[in-house]
Amino acid sequence: MSWQIRIEHSTGYRYASPVISSYNEARIIPQTGDRQLTLEATVRTEPSSSTYRYWDYWGTQVTAFDLHTPHTELIVTGRSVVQTAPAPARPTDVPGWDGLTDDHVSDRFVEFVRPTVSTPEHPELLAAARELAAANTPADFLPAVGDWVREKLRYQPGTTEVRTSAVEAWQQGVGVCQDFAHLALVLMRAAGMPARYVSGYQHPSADAAVGETVSGQSHAWVEGWLGEWWGFDPTNGVPAGEQHVVVARGRDYNDVPPMFGVYSGGASTSLGVTVSVTRLG
Repeated sequence: MSWQIRIEHSTGYRYASPVISSYNEARIIPQTGDRQLTLEATVRTEPSSSTYRYWDYWGTQVTAFDLHTPHTELIVTGRSVVQTAPAPARPTDVPGWDGLTDDHVSDRFVEFVRPTVSTPEHPELLAAARELAAANTPADFLPAVGDWVREKLRYQPGTTEVRTSAVEAWQQGVGVCQDFAHLALVLMRAAGMPARYVSGYQHPSADAAVGETVSGQSHAWVEGWLGEWWGFDPTNGVPAGEQHVVVARGRDYNDVPPMFGVYSGGASTSLGVTVSVTRLG
């Protein structure tokens, strides 16, 4: 049974002295695809600005805007209504490891099999990936990776930042959903499986009451190529389903930041991020 979810995402900044010019990009509009339909989506800024939208290289819808009126605070709010589908069954017509790692697949998905700054190679992780691949078919590999990651990482907000790499989080033994996703990507790519980072939102309750607004969260998970893309949430150990709302996909977090910009003015202080979600049906 599909869900309909309303999401409100607000993020803000305060500046030590007035900003006279800023150029910004927001990636907070959910995508429409095979298993998700965005019914409504708006982005508002304070101070008010004109916005325009485009799709970036990775297929994410970007809301761009610039401000040239002096301001000491900036607040960006996205509101959307999305219809999501239950988690799909794991693909059954899955190539074997030889099929996943042949030149045709590697060439087609070259950007999703190479290491990145946030998902670098490491000999111990390479050995772990090979051990997991030897013990599992590609279809079983992704859940096994999720189990391995949850054994190595303890979820603890505030222990890492957006620039923390998967290796650094693994060595510390703590992290947040971004780190769980990055570490899973390292293992998947080390085994030769094309893998991409997914950014979006998650409703926190599987049995959410219709009409109740609760505090949600920005969230990250992964998709692996099993003859088709299949999403898995390594933080929670579940396939991506009706509680997951896709906003952006890329190689790692650096391809999908919710907010990115440059400005001329004083040092900035984050006012924080709030996400509220309501199951409408």
